[in-house]
Amino acid sequence: MRPQKLILPLAVILFNYLALKLIKCHDRTNSHPKIIKHEKQKQKHQKVENEIKEENVIQSPLKNDRGGHKLAIIVPFRDRFDELMEFAPAMHAFLNEAYVAHEIIVVNQVDSYRFNRAALINAGFLYTLDTEIDYIAMHDVDLIPQTHQIKYEFPENGPVHIASPELHPKYHYANYVGGILMFSHNDFKKVNGMSNNFWGWGREDDELFLRIRDVGLELHRPKGVTTGYETFKHVHDKVKRPRDYKRIGDQKKQQFKRDLKSGFHTLKHKVARTDVLNINSTPVKILHVELECNKEETPWCENQ
Repeated sequence: MRPQKLILPLAVILFNYLALKLIKCHDRTNSHPKIIKHEKQKQKHQKVENEIKEENVIQSPLKNDRGGHKLAIIVPFRDRFDELMEFAPAMHAFLNEAYVAHEIIVVNQVDSYRFNRAALINAGFLYTLDTEIDYIAMHDVDLIPQTHQIKYEFPENGPVHIASPELHPKYHYANYVGGILMFSHNDFKKVNGMSNNFWGWGREDDELFLRIRDVGLELHRPKGVTTGYETFKHVHDKVKRPRDYKRIGDQKKQQFKRDLKSGFHTLKHKVARTDVLNINSTPVKILHVELECNKEETPWCENQ
């Protein structure tokens, strides 16, 4: 056989020999005690990292293991940033401790009309319709829950008045439904939201009570809460933040009537801007809202 013909077979034999040596060397290296110990430590560290990630996901306001529901805390707002700075982090922490998936939405009235709490709540509700949110809590910025005897769970059996007369630090009459009231999206639609006719402070929640009654919804309140009037921290400073109680023209007479026309579907407004504010690591969405006023129907919307 010619030498040239021997070259190819010898090259194949040499390649196979080297490949076999590399495989054996790799097996010996992987079986070395130090290597095995290192791999076990690496796997342990990876397990711990995964557990930390899972814990962070559970505590996140974007996840909820209780039925897949998500809550919007809707805060009607104007010129109360001192209260908001305390409210938002406290509320965020409270709901995370309760494993309630949530988003805090502050509806900030930026027009020149008198404050209209109900219309702002309607605006906040409309904003949530195209999101994963399926229930809301209309929530005053000056009320902070102090006990987990209070539950912000999905109100599947009808609206839940969290700040009930037995627990609210200030308002104690039987038909009171203000302060903090939760609705599923479906139930809020049934009552057509709130009346848009209440400019200034007060009475809009009394009219809402009539809406709840008229459509046959059952109103629920917390039971077995042992903290009484200490259930909520009330952070309103009436000297710094005086409320607009004045009644103009026919407003005093009209405020006791059931509004059969207006609601969230008739609301005229514009979201001028949307911001996301971080308050002590708490994400807060702020809707800057300009309300419109029908001055023929409610001339008392203007400051006089």
